[in-house]
Amino acid sequence: MSRRRTIVATTIGNALEFFDFTVYGFLALVIGKLFFPTFSSYGQLLLTVASFGVGFIVRPLGGIVIGSYADRAGRKKAMTLTIFLMALGCAMIAFAPTYAQIGVAAPILIVLARLIQGFSAGGEVGASTTLLVEHATPKNRGYMASWQFASQGLGILLGAVVVGVLLTALPAQAMESWGWRVPFLLGMLIAPVGMYIRRHLEESLDVHEAPATTDAPRPHGSLSAVCREHGKTVLAAILSIIGGTAAAYVVTFYMPTYAIRELGLPPPVALFGAALTGLLSFALAPLVGVWSDRIGRKRLIVASRVLLALLIYPGFLWLNASPTPTALYTVVGLLSITLVMQTVPGITMLPEMFPKHVRATGMSLVYSVGVALFGGFSPFISTWLLNATGNKLAPAWYLLTVSMVSLLGLLWMRDFTGKDIDAADAH
Repeated sequence: MSRRRTIVATTIGNALEFFDFTVYGFLALVIGKLFFPTFSSYGQLLLTVASFGVGFIVRPLGGIVIGSYADRAGRKKAMTLTIFLMALGCAMIAFAPTYAQIGVAAPILIVLARLIQGFSAGGEVGASTTLLVEHATPKNRGYMASWQFASQGLGILLGAVVVGVLLTALPAQAMESWGWRVPFLLGMLIAPVGMYIRRHLEESLDVHEAPATTDAPRPHGSLSAVCREHGKTVLAAILSIIGGTAAAYVVTFYMPTYAIRELGLPPPVALFGAALTGLLSFALAPLVGVWSDRIGRKRLIVASRVLLALLIYPGFLWLNASPTPTALYTVVGLLSITLVMQTVPGITMLPEMFPKHVRATGMSLVYSVGVALFGGFSPFISTWLLNATGNKLAPAWYLLTVSMVSLLGLLWMRDFTGKDIDAADAH
């Protein structure tokens, strides 16, 4: 019963957080017109996806600060803090005046809001995943951790559906006038709803417990302790995670923009493709988590990235040769399956790499740096590469390269599937 409550509370709260953080990406074309109107359509898009990526610049800082707080004060308190910060950033965007109203201050305000949201997201993933893992047994850690990614999928699904419905129901003038604000106004509900839900979570960290491996005082989950004691693990884990994060943000957030601008598909069709990714992530993540508990994390990650490598180029080639909704949904669906297969075991491995007293800090640092480097800026890099080369297959080559390089990180990571990660000699 305790595990069920943990799963439900974490999933709902995290889904609300990711709805707030990611809905911005689905409104890139509308926001570009309103906040960067002095640039060309390409410039507007580039600046909008760059401001989307700005939210990832501070994710490592948020991961370090909030992760350390989670290791010192507890997972629940850290997750309540991230809820408040995400809602604050959402409110700033919802009520932000446009460029036509206050000039250059408008995009500055948007960037500031994205920085706050990025800081929040940096701490959310580490704290929530750590809580799920610490409520698990050695035999079901993959299943428990999978709900973190499932909740991301639920948030993405809700965001894509809300924006898709608005684009379908509202004329372009109404969408640009007030419709784009609706998702952010809805996102402000995260504060009261999320805090109420998380108040009933059961804390997994005994703040008075000494580290199992030493009689020394607890190092408070500090960055220095993580880097000093687990530096090689941090570097290997960052390298291993960039493949999954790049795939996630290309498939989920860049693909709708690509489908609209490069393939000429209607915005609702493109957004419902993103909704398909969210739906598959939510539905398949727990199944993949159970699978990883049975066969091991590394084996599943390697198999899924090889599968992605085989599918990505033919998929983009088919999309450009036959830019239809059927082709889009088929390609997005297949890539989403490979995404779930690699991300669930990947996100489970990260907290397994660190002892309990620095687990949230280590997990937050690795994930937020990996996302910042090759996740959030993937839409920007893909847009720039496509324009610089004139090759519509450039995003596929980028994703293929990053996915294969990230496999190197797995060589230096231990697979803790089925093992006790809190044993005295585990780390």
